[in-house]
Amino acid sequence: MTRRKSLFITLVFILLLIIFAFILHFVGLPGTISNKSDKSSSQIPGEILEIINKPIYKDAIWGLRVADLETGEVIYDLKPDTLFLTGSVRKLFSVGLALNELGEDHRFITLVHRQGQVDDNGVLNGDLILVASGDLTMDGRRTPEDTMAIANLDHNEANSLGNAELTAPDPLAGYDKLAKQVVGSGITKINGDVIIDDRLFEPFNFRGEFDVRPIFVNDDVVDVIINPTLLGKLASVDWRPRSAAFGVKSGLLTVAEGKEKDIELNPEFPSCFGKDNCLGTVTGQLPIGFVPPLTNKFPLIQTFRIVEPSAYARTVFIEALKRAGVAVNTNLIGPNPSEKLPPENSYTPDTLVAKLVSLPYSEYTRLILKVSYNIGADVSLVLFGLTQGVNNIKDALEVERKTLVDNLGIPGDEFHFIDGSGGGESAATTKATVRLLKEMSERKVFIPFFDSLPVLGVDGSLSFVTDFEDDPSLAGAKGNVHAKTGTFAQGTAQGVLFRAETLAGYINAKSGRRLMFALYVNEVGIINSIDEILEVFQDQGTISAIIWREN
Repeated sequence: MTRRKSLFITLVFILLLIIFAFILHFVGLPGTISNKSDKSSSQIPGEILEIINKPIYKDAIWGLRVADLETGEVIYDLKPDTLFLTGSVRKLFSVGLALNELGEDHRFITLVHRQGQVDDNGVLNGDLILVASGDLTMDGRRTPEDTMAIANLDHNEANSLGNAELTAPDPLAGYDKLAKQVVGSGITKINGDVIIDDRLFEPFNFRGEFDVRPIFVNDDVVDVIINPTLLGKLASVDWRPRSAAFGVKSGLLTVAEGKEKDIELNPEFPSCFGKDNCLGTVTGQLPIGFVPPLTNKFPLIQTFRIVEPSAYARTVFIEALKRAGVAVNTNLIGPNPSEKLPPENSYTPDTLVAKLVSLPYSEYTRLILKVSYNIGADVSLVLFGLTQGVNNIKDALEVERKTLVDNLGIPGDEFHFIDGSGGGESAATTKATVRLLKEMSERKVFIPFFDSLPVLGVDGSLSFVTDFEDDPSLAGAKGNVHAKTGTFAQGTAQGVLFRAETLAGYINAKSGRRLMFALYVNEVGIINSIDEILEVFQDQGTISAIIWREN
C-alpha cells in the first residue's frame, strides 16, 4: 500500500508540473513578457522585410523584438536569442541603473577645502584643494533656465563625425563660481599649492585615449573653431576653453575652390599637458566654397583630447582664482601634486571655503542619452558602482551584472558588457534589452528616463532621421518614437567595417498602444563612406515608423 500510494503521489506531482509548465507557456509569470503572441519574421510587415532585405544587408544579421508595454504581449520577434553587438544601446542599462540608484534629483557637490590657516590679511598659509565629485559638466552646460545645454551634434563626436555644434554656456563657469566663493570666504592670497583631489574612483582607460578621472573641463576636450578667410590666407582658427594649460597653433591655409579639404590636428591626444608651452597644431588646407558636413554651415568644429584632466583642471582653477582677485604663489602649469593631499575623507566643515551644486542627475541622463556621450555613460557605470560599495569600473561591471540578473531577472547569458558605453564587443539579446525597458517603465524614475531618450525627427541623435516623413502614412511617427541609437564601426586594412547599428526604446503607436522595441543589425560589412552609415540609420528610423503605424 505504501509503494502504491507513493507512486500515486509521484504521478500527481508530475501532472501538476505539466499543468504548471502549460500555464507558464501560455500566460507567463507575473511581471514578465509573455510569449503568447510571439510572431516570427513571417508576421513582420512586408515593408520592414523589404528594408532588411536590401542589397546593403546581404551579409547582415537582423534582430527585432516589439512588445506591448502594458500587457507584455510580444508582437514581432526576430532572432530573440541571438547576442547582438549593442553599440550605444548598451547605455540604456548603465545610465538606467545609475538613474534608478542615484535618483533623478541627485546633485553632484564639488567642494573646495583649505589646508592651513587664513591670517588677518586673507593669506592662506597652506594648500587649497578642489575635491572632485564626478560632476561631468562643472556648470559648463548650465543654461539661465537651469537646464543642461545640449546640441544635437555634440562636440564629443566632432572628430568621428567630421563636425559638431557648440553649446552657448561658458565651459569654465563652475570654476569661476568656486573661485568667487573662495574670495568670499576671505582668502586673498594662497601661500601654498592648488590641488585637485581626484580620488573619488580609480582612473579607468577610455578606449585607449586617456585615463578618465572624476574631474572635468569642457568634457575633457579643447574645441577648435574653424572659419574660412581669403584665398591664400590662413583660415581663422580659434579654440575654447582659453587657458595657459593648452594652446593651438595654426598653419591651416585657405585654398581655391575645388581642391580637397584636408585638416589635421596633431597630436589629437597631446602628451604635453602639465608642461610649459603645451600646444596642438592645426594644418592642411580649407578650400573656398567648402560646406561643413552635417550642419552645412560654419564654423567647423574639431577637438583635441585633454589627456591629463587633473593637471588641466588645476591650471584652469588657478586661472579662475586669479581672475577673481586671489594671488596664488605656486606654479600655474604642472602636474597635479596629488602627493600633497591629506588622507581621504579627512576634510572637516570648518575648512570648507566653496561649494558647487550641480543640476539634477536627470539633466545628465538627458545629455548622455540624447547625444550618446560615451565618457558620461562610463562614469555613470562607476557612479552606480559607488552606490554598491565599489570604486572601479571592473567591479562596477560585476555588481551591475549581479543587479541585472538578480533584481531585474535578465539571464546572464543574454548580455555581455565590457564598459558602460557600448564599446567593443558589448552585446545583448533583443529579449534582454526589451526586458530592461519593461523594468525601467516600472521604476519611479521612468519619466526622466523616457524623457532622456532621443526623439524621432526631433532631437538628439534621432533629430536627423527624417526619411520616413516622405511617406504621409508614416509622418505621424515624428515625436512618437523615443529611442536610444547605437553605432559600432572598426577600422581595418580593408576599410571601415560596419559592425552594428542599433535602436531601442519606446513607441507611442498610432493606435494609442504603448510599445517597447529593440532593433539590431550586425555585420553590415565594409563601407566606403559615412553616408552608408547614415543610410542604415535612416532605415532603422523608417522601421520604427512602420511599427508606429502598424500597431
